[in-house]
Amino acid sequence: MSFKAAAVQMCSGVDPVKNAAAMARLVREAAAQGATYVQTPEMTGMLQRDRAAAHAVLADETDDIIVKTGSELAVELGIHMHVGSTAIALADGKIANRGFLFGPDGRILNRYDKIHMFDVDLDNGESWRESAAYTAGSEARVLSLPFAEMGFTICYDVRFPALFRAQAVAGAEVMTVPAAFTKQTGEAHWEILLRARAIENGVFVIAAAQAGRHEDGRETFGHSMIIDPWGTVLASAGATGEAVIVAEIDPGAVKVAHNKIPNLRNGREFSVEKIAGAVAGGVAA
Repeated sequence: MSFKAAAVQMCSGVDPVKNAAAMARLVREAAAQGATYVQTPEMTGMLQRDRAAAHAVLADETDDIIVKTGSELAVELGIHMHVGSTAIALADGKIANRGFLFGPDGRILNRYDKIHMFDVDLDNGESWRESAAYTAGSEARVLSLPFAEMGFTICYDVRFPALFRAQAVAGAEVMTVPAAFTKQTGEAHWEILLRARAIENGVFVIAAAQAGRHEDGRETFGHSMIIDPWGTVLASAGATGEAVIVAEIDPGAVKVAHNKIPNLRNGREFSVEKIAGAVAGGVAA
């Protein structure tokens, strides 16, 4: 059964209340365009480098304004509402980078905690240590929805093909990649990684992104995208500012792609042996 999906592009600031209002406005715009599944970016609720300031406004999920607003929007609009992720306070003082999918009745159908932490030093001097503040997730799941089998990832997870392959093998037809990609890494890799994950698994990829210069000084790449199982970009947004992109998703196209390129069926177990290279007097046997 085909459905209309939307990816909402945002430029979240440091105030969760303002970000919740922006989310609501954009999600209503997406629903007005006929979308019955709407995804927002990673860290919808707040982008804040100052850890003390961030902790001062964090809440657990029962009190979080983004969670509350996401549930209310799902009911109001009769949609499946996917908050790509938001920062959730944990009991041990750390944070979960957690995504939520709400059904049209407002119930939480799925939670996903980002598995892979972005701990890198970039060429432009930026340094990121997500693991210093966030607790990594350890569980991926494929959710059976009335319109598709859906898998979940967040941002940096896109660099780990095994996560996507495991969910595709488990039956995922649509993979979600809400993100806050840095401008530098996005320019180099964003589109090619998303299209590769779609092509190699024969699935749709929906990726709502943060975009532009944020209040805390960081800059994200934008270019939210919806991609089909053949790697074709069905819809995309610009580099900066808010946007809503919408595309028709036909899960039947996944079966067609798998029949054309049956690599999921053709995969084989194998071992890897590390051997010595050239040695004095000849080549190792």
